[in-house]
Amino acid sequence: MLDHRRACRLLLSSSALGLALWALPAAAHEADPAATAAVAADAADQGLTDIVVTAEKRPESLQKTPISISVMKSDDLANRHVTSLLDLGDGAIPSLRVAPFFARPSALILNVRGIGVLSDSNQPARDQGVGIYIDGVYMGRAQGLGTAMFDVDSIEVLKGPQGTLFGRNTEGGAVNITTKKPSGKFKMSTTFGLGNYGSYKAETHLDLPEFHDISVKFDGIVSHRDGLVKNPLVGASDFNAYDKRGLHAEALWKAAPNFTADYAFDISYDAATSAYVQAITAGSLARAPAQPLQPTRASVATVGVPQLPSVGRTHGHRLTLDWEAAPHLTFKSISAYRELTQSQYDNGSENLSVYAPNGTFSRASLAQFRQNQLSQELQIIGETPRLKFAAGALFYEERVQDNAQAPNTMQWNATGTAATVLSIDYNTVTIDRASHVKTDSYGAYAQATYTPDLAGDILHVTGGLRYSNDKKVGQLFTINGATPVSVTGVVAPLNLNASWSRVDPMINLAVDASRDVHLYGKWSTGYKSGGANSRSLTYQPFAPETVSMFEVGAKTEFWNHRARFNLAGYVGTYKNVQVDFSASYLQYDANGNLQNSNRTTLETTNAPGTGHLKGIEAELTLNPVAGLTLNASYAYNHVTIPNTANPYPVVSGGVAVISNTPVKIYPVYTPTQSASGSLDYEMPLRGAKLRLHLDANYDNGFYVSANDPTPNIQPKGDPSFIVNGRLALADIDMGASKLTVSAWARNLLNEQHIFYKAFSQYLGTYGMFNEARTYGLEANVKF
Repeated sequence: MLDHRRACRLLLSSSALGLALWALPAAAHEADPAATAAVAADAADQGLTDIVVTAEKRPESLQKTPISISVMKSDDLANRHVTSLLDLGDGAIPSLRVAPFFARPSALILNVRGIGVLSDSNQPARDQGVGIYIDGVYMGRAQGLGTAMFDVDSIEVLKGPQGTLFGRNTEGGAVNITTKKPSGKFKMSTTFGLGNYGSYKAETHLDLPEFHDISVKFDGIVSHRDGLVKNPLVGASDFNAYDKRGLHAEALWKAAPNFTADYAFDISYDAATSAYVQAITAGSLARAPAQPLQPTRASVATVGVPQLPSVGRTHGHRLTLDWEAAPHLTFKSISAYRELTQSQYDNGSENLSVYAPNGTFSRASLAQFRQNQLSQELQIIGETPRLKFAAGALFYEERVQDNAQAPNTMQWNATGTAATVLSIDYNTVTIDRASHVKTDSYGAYAQATYTPDLAGDILHVTGGLRYSNDKKVGQLFTINGATPVSVTGVVAPLNLNASWSRVDPMINLAVDASRDVHLYGKWSTGYKSGGANSRSLTYQPFAPETVSMFEVGAKTEFWNHRARFNLAGYVGTYKNVQVDFSASYLQYDANGNLQNSNRTTLETTNAPGTGHLKGIEAELTLNPVAGLTLNASYAYNHVTIPNTANPYPVVSGGVAVISNTPVKIYPVYTPTQSASGSLDYEMPLRGAKLRLHLDANYDNGFYVSANDPTPNIQPKGDPSFIVNGRLALADIDMGASKLTVSAWARNLLNEQHIFYKAFSQYLGTYGMFNEARTYGLEANVKF
């Protein structure tokens, strides 16, 4: 009997062959050559379609919006088989980097232009530097971002500081996600697919007819994949598996010709196991014979270990009120409440374990995370013949708590050739650390664009300003398994009570050099809120970090609107960068002598001086012939951060030493060179359409740790070249419905590289490889 993987390969091969054979007679079919020529002529005349974005709070043409933006539409996401934001980690948008937090896909790291996360943001009192917005609602946590996405219409990546219109934690940029709204007409789209590694996907979008001025839409999705790396322990979960499902419901009420109320509810479940971390080279500590080095991508772990999926549950409500008070004056209210719970069970580092006869190993990192957030934004959007403006106010409240445990789950035998599972009751394992924090943030903003009556209205001057205030009140009440002890010996929880205010300006000068050539220069600032490190011994607040950036750009179209070329260059400064350092956990014996220990904590400080940013971004789109679209994009991102000294004690020879020597700080998750290209071809075929998509994505590697591991230099991840593809026979007429069948592949060439590479003098070089090739078949029916 065929196993699942072999069956999928056979099905994929036969389907692709069937499509090719089905196409052969159609390609030679000449029953209506005039109609075919007419279709081709129409497509050639149309050229590239206009892309509409909402980056400035109103629908506008991408080409006339004077900031650097990359856009992925719903078709682009389908072609790349994007299930969650994590799938954009292959570099589809060169200046955007998406990665899991270490081995945990339950929390995501997002960087734009090298700005966003330099250190650990997987904690309650720390924030990311790239703001994520879904239908206008700010997503406050790194956790929960890996859930399956519901019927996305577009993803806009706004590059550079977005301090004016988007506000807090957008120093690197903003990712603006919009979903498809209820149409008021009956429509249904259902997709089902199967793939290798036991993967399957089912997705349905249902639009109901308008009833009493109310339009309703439902979206449901289920997506599953078995692990990519086998766990030899019977009954334990494999590594790098996921199980995602969710439901989204939305009702749009047209209460009056000029007033709508849009209510949406979503609920998601996301279970994922940790990625597998591999030992590449040996360190100074002994390794067990049963744990060989694994310098190439593994398909099976060396030792089977207990492994549970990390489970995230989210749900949220949104109410958007839209009142067109006058033909060019709109008032909008966006109210939202969201809750998140996330368990994090990470046992992916067993291959790094240190060997001792009969010793325990396989340190599992277990954490529980809870968050709820309430936000309210009011907007005024309007325009006169020469003035466009947007203004608003925002209130955001967030409550977060977390804890963490780190028990060993395995024990070696006397020779290190075999291991047994330790019997552990996670309900009784000591809590290593725990904290909670409440954040209150409010702000007000205004932005206006004035077009003076001169030179045919070619000049547009934009100015903007936002005031923001953040306050964080929290408590670190457990650290290293006990109540914290202050430097003066007081045993008590450590409290956080800090606030920061900030004004972010923006100035933009844009010129319409011609109908199809638009030039601009922009200066803007942004910041990432201050906070405190819940992995530290001190829980002292650190200050916000800030970015100031000047950007110039050109947006052009030519060749009768069959070519589009956009170019941006930027320089900027980066101040008070939040940097993490390891500090020794100070342990004393009964006589008060300081003990040597490998145990460390994590502390955060702000780097001194000024860092610098510079880069270039280019995007080219061509439509040379009917049905063929070519895309190419490139980014050069260079970040320098001031060398910084570790201000925290490190124990050596029984003495706590603080080094005053500054060390190099590396930009993380930021390749200096990255590029992406794609080919999309569509041709009519016997009343249907044949569609082909190929994309290729390259980067020259990046760092994942910000400072050097003594006494070595931080290793850089490998360069990568990832190719994805999709072949579809689309819009097959089934009478009352249309059918599309497709075959897809991610990492089509099965390229392998270490994207996460780090070094420890004790453990050696270790890292995580990119995902192996995945592929499958899908069928979609639209009514």
